[in-house]
Amino acid sequence: MNTKVSFNSVKLDYACELMRALAHPLRLKILEFIDKQGSVNVNKIYNALDIEQSVTSQHLSILRLAGVIQTEKTGKYVQCKLNYDCLGRAERAVNNFLAVSK
Repeated sequence: MNTKVSFNSVKLDYACELMRALAHPLRLKILEFIDKQGSVNVNKIYNALDIEQSVTSQHLSILRLAGVIQTEKTGKYVQCKLNYDCLGRAERAVNNFLAVSK
């Protein structure tokens, strides 16, 4: 039997970045906090979760680049909200993968 496996490298790279972004406990904590707030400014995130501002910014940057959060600058504040479409697709993909691999 001859099996051919091929991957779209762009989609695979994105999937890797997305899973890497979601696979960190602190980033998951940040996502949970944003989810509860709906839309929240960065200052509130690091103050409420007691995280250094620079660490928070690094994690938010990873989440934003992966498409998990959306940011909007209003005045001197940056507002963050979740991209539920992206998170939903990631959840379905993981659940499908786990269902197939059993």
